Amino acid sequence: MTIKPLGDRVVIKSVEAEETTKSGIVLPGSAQEKPQVAEVVEVGPGGVVDGKEIKMEVKKGDKVLYSKYAGTDVKLDGEELVIVRQSDILAIVK
Repeated sequence: MTIKPLGDRVVIKSVEAEETTKSGIVLPGSAQEKPQVAEVVEVGPGGVVDGKEIKMEVKKGDKVLYSKYAGTDVKLDGEELVIVRQSDILAIVK
């Protein structure tokens, strides 16, 4: 199954990184806060949204920082994804 977002929406997948404490204990992803770094999976077409012309600035494969409480969580083919508006994306990470 595939997913294609509409308007200015972007489908992202959280990038999970193991974190090690100062004492050397490795924290699994489940013990950490929800990550705010994600990889862009799909991008909507942009266009006119609420009477404003929206140009999509992110593209598939970009790593981005997004707002902590943004988006809608969805599960597709066993994969957890988040659908956010482009305005909820704070920066592209290079």
